[in-house]
Amino acid sequence: MEENIFMKTLVIYTSQTGFTKKYAKWLAERMKADILDLKDAQKKSTGFFDGYQAIVYGGWAMAEKISKVKWYLGKAPSWKDKRLAVFCVGGSPCDNPQTEVMMKNILDDEQRKYIKAFYCQGGFNYEKMSAGSKFAMKMFINMLKKKKNPSEEDKAMVERISSSYDISDKKYIEPIVEYLEA
Repeated sequence: MEENIFMKTLVIYTSQTGFTKKYAKWLAERMKADILDLKDAQKKSTGFFDGYQAIVYGGWAMAEKISKVKWYLGKAPSWKDKRLAVFCVGGSPCDNPQTEVMMKNILDDEQRKYIKAFYCQGGFNYEKMSAGSKFAMKMFINMLKKKKNPSEEDKAMVERISSSYDISDKKYIEPIVEYLEA
């Protein structure tokens, strides 16, 4: 009989255009974890989570925050005996300086003591985006285009986010897996 070397893990996610769902599925598959959409997780009783040794939350980047992470962060203090992680999926490459700034601000000092945050580059899918998100992105692009003396980074961002693209890659779950297996 094969022994399961993986801790019992739950991956909870919310996804607007499919990138976060893709990463959540990759992670759940790799960790042999259970997976729940946030809406389903919110319906579960407190006791449901007791049997898990690790609970991971994934959401998309929105205004330098992780979408709908408030629910998870509200539960996390009662899960301090578990391995906890959040991951954020965004349209920026991992090496974008703004990504680093955003990731530093996702958790406060107390939360960083028991939760680890990760970033996975995803992309944009305007066809699946909500009308509000599309509008906000178009406003942001127009703001960047109208900027006096735009930086090379600004110009590259306008080029990158003006249409749909996919820069997701399974390799970006590896740091999360390493943390969960440590």
